[in-house]
Order: sequence, then structure tokens, then C-alpha cells
Amino acid sequence: MNRRLLTILLVAFVIASGCAFGVYRLIGNRLAATRATGTRVIAAASDVKLGAILDAASVTTVDITGPLPKGAILEKDKSAVLGRGVISDLYQGEPILESRLAAPGSGGGLAATIPNGMRACAVKVDDVVGVAGFATPGMRVDVVISGIPPGQPASTQDTEARTILQNIEVLSAGTDIQKDANGKAKPVQVVNLLVSPEQAETLSLATNQTKIQLVLRNPLDTAVAKIPGTAMGSLFAGDNATPATVRPVAATRAIHRTAPKSFSIEVINGSKRSQENFASPEVKQ
Repeated sequence: MNRRLLTILLVAFVIASGCAFGVYRLIGNRLAATRATGTRVIAAASDVKLGAILDAASVTTVDITGPLPKGAILEKDKSAVLGRGVISDLYQGEPILESRLAAPGSGGGLAATIPNGMRACAVKVDDVVGVAGFATPGMRVDVVISGIPPGQPASTQDTEARTILQNIEVLSAGTDIQKDANGKAKPVQVVNLLVSPEQAETLSLATNQTKIQLVLRNPLDTAVAKIPGTAMGSLFAGDNATPATVRPVAATRAIHRTAPKSFSIEVINGSKRSQENFASPEVKQ
């Protein structure tokens, strides 16, 4: 083989080897720098349900490169998460954030999921609502009551329906076992709603005096509609009936009658008739 050709091949091989070594070193340095910036944070070792309390077996650590999620808990702070309640479901391998945990010392269960200033109010519902499966935690519902307004006669046609609360979050749904009149166990569906203290008082009155129905709504629909209510009579009034209507309460008005200024009396004496005029006592005063 030509000596000149061998020399060219040898030089090309040396140059290629040098380039390959340089690329290898460059990529290796970048990979090492990337690995050096990783941070180990606390994550869920398995699926953890809402209300559960974290222990050593339910947490692990994972490596995160780049910026950390807001509220991530570092590996060195592992002891800070043990014994705290979970306020939303966690999934295996998911980094645990402070916003997903209850405050230290608040424990677990439903109570830990209630925000400050709010209340959990239990509402009994029928099997259609409870067993149908729509009243699940996180859903949004409206609360509709039906009954006879105070002061109205006990007539079926006077029954009215009215929406008293709108866009209420469902905290939990479960079965409460009670006994009926025969002493047998009777499952009663109970739904816990997240309400303000004022709304809790409204629900308490409604539960004792009326029948409650929960109406499912789109969680993205947060508008509060103005609903006047519906009376039983309007359902049977025909197609020409006006929509609506809860019977308005008329204001009581005092009726003032003006006293006559004078009055007359006809006097009959035999065949003679005469008329006497007298002034009203109010006019004299």
C-alpha cells in the first residue's frame, strides 16, 4: 500500500480519536453536573388515602433534578411528616407537599381536612342520592329543600321547593347504621358538606323541618343563580301557567275610613215625613 495513503489514514484516525475523547469528556462532565444538582425529597411509598396518618412505612425518598415543587419536603426533614394526617389522596412515588398534609398535631380523619373557619355538616340523604355514587368527596352540590312554609295550611298543594345553598363541596359520603321502629338495623346514607357556620345553622333547621335533596353541579360552574322557588300548584296549572312561584307575602296595610261629616234621619209622624240633619261627633270635636 502507498506509504502516503497510510500516513493520511493514521492522521485521520488520531484526529477522530481525539474528537471522540473530547465529546466523551464533555458529555460526562455535563451528566456529572446534572447528577450533582439533584435533590432528594420525601415521597409516598404507596398509595395513601385521605385522612390517613403518615408513618415510616408509608414514606420514602426520591431524587428530583432542577427546581423543586413548591412545598416539597427535603429528606433531612423526614421526621416532620411522620404522624401528620393526609388531606388529599397521595399516590406511590408522588412527592409529598406541605399543602397535602394537615397541620402538625391535628391528627387524621375527616376533622383534619376542614379548613379554618369552616365546618363539616352531616346531611341525611335517600338511597337515590347516596347509593347512586355521585355524592363523592370533592363534588359540588346545591341543597334544595321542600316543605310547607310556616303559617300555611297543611295542604299538599301548598308545598314549596327552594334552593337554600349553592356550590357546596362534599367532604365525605358514608353509611350511618341506625335502628328503625322494629329494632332492625337500617342503613342511612350520610353526606358531610363543607359549609360556613351560618350555613351550618341553615342546614340544621332545614334538616329538622323539611326534606333535603342534593343536586349535582359542574365543579367548574361556580356562579350563584337567583332562583325564586317553585310551588306545588304551579306544576298542575297547565302550559299557560306562569313559571314560578313561590307565593309572595303581601304586606299588611291599615285601612283608614274617613268618618262622614254629617248624617240625616227621616222622621215619620202619621202621614207627615220630615228629615233631620245632625253633625258627626268627630266633626264636633
